[in-house]
Amino acid sequence: MKFELRRFLLLFALVMVISVIAACGNGESDDSGSEGSEESEAAENTEESSEESGEEIESLSMGFIPSSDAGNIATTAEPLEEFLSEELGIEVEAEVMVDYSGLIEAMRTQQVDIGFLAPFSFVQAEERADVDVILKSVRNGSESYVAQYVVNADSDIESVEDLVDQEGLVWAFPDTLSTSGYLFPAMQLKEMGVDELESHFDQLSVGGHDNAITQVYDGQADFATTFDDARVTVEEDLPDVMDQVKVIGNTDEIPNDTISVRSELPDDMKQQITDAFMSLNENEEMLEIMYEIYEWDGIAEAESEDYDIVREVYAEFESDLNE
Repeated sequence: MKFELRRFLLLFALVMVISVIAACGNGESDDSGSEGSEESEAAENTEESSEESGEEIESLSMGFIPSSDAGNIATTAEPLEEFLSEELGIEVEAEVMVDYSGLIEAMRTQQVDIGFLAPFSFVQAEERADVDVILKSVRNGSESYVAQYVVNADSDIESVEDLVDQEGLVWAFPDTLSTSGYLFPAMQLKEMGVDELESHFDQLSVGGHDNAITQVYDGQADFATTFDDARVTVEEDLPDVMDQVKVIGNTDEIPNDTISVRSELPDDMKQQITDAFMSLNENEEMLEIMYEIYEWDGIAEAESEDYDIVREVYAEFESDLNE
C-alpha cells in the first residue's frame, strides 16, 4: 500500500514537472515571436526614416554628349572627375552618352545624377524626367548666346528680311532638334511672315554646325543657321572662311547650356554639387578643362524660369518634333 502511494506521488510530481517545463517553453516561444515582430517593425521604421531623411549617395555619375571636336571627352573629363570627387567626398564618374534622348532617359530612371544638357534638351528633360536645373554655362562673359544667319560673301542676300522675301532658297542647318541651328531661327522666320517653312525653303539637314557653314562656303546652300560664331569650327580646314562666309543677322538671345540633376537626388546633395561647380570659377586649371570639354569660360547659377523663352519655341514645334 505504501509502495503504491509512493509510486502515485512520484508520477504526480513527474506530471507537474513536465507541465511546468512545457509552460516555460511556450512562454519562451511567445517572447521570441514578440521580439521578431518588434524587430520587423523597427526595420520598417528605420527604412521609412531613411526615405524621409533622403537617399544615401555613395557615388555620382555625370552624363555628357560629345561635341563635334570632343570625341575623347571621357579622357578630357578625368581631371574634373577627380576634382569633384575630392570636393564632394564621394566618387564622381563621367559617362559619355550617345545622344540627348539617351541622357534624358538615364536621368528619368535615376541612372545618371548630373546631366550637361543643351537648352532645348533641358526643357524636354524637365517635362519628361522632372530634372532640376542648377547651373548654366558662361561663354565670353555671357550667360546667353545667339543663333546666326550666314551666306556666301558673293551673295546678294543682305538681311534676314531678304530670306523672308525670297522663296526657294536652300537652307542648310545642323538638324531640326538644334536650338540655335534650327528652332530659334525657324521661330524668328515664322514671326517675320514665313507661314510654311517647308514650302518656302528647300531645307537641308546636314548633321552639324560645321557642315552647315561648309555648305554655304561650297555654294551648296544659299544660307545657313548656326550658333555664333560657328565659322571658327572649320577655320583650320578653310582658312579664308571668315572672308568667304558673312553673317547677315542673329536671333534673340538664347540661355546657355545647363548643368541639371535628376529629380530624386537629395536637396543637400544638389546644394553640394552646386557649390562644387561654382568653385570652378576660382580654379583656373579646372576652367581650362571646362573650356576644352564645352568651351565654357565660367559657371553661373540658373533657375527654371531662365528657359521660358526656350519653352515658347518648344511649344511652337512640339507636335512636329515628337512625331
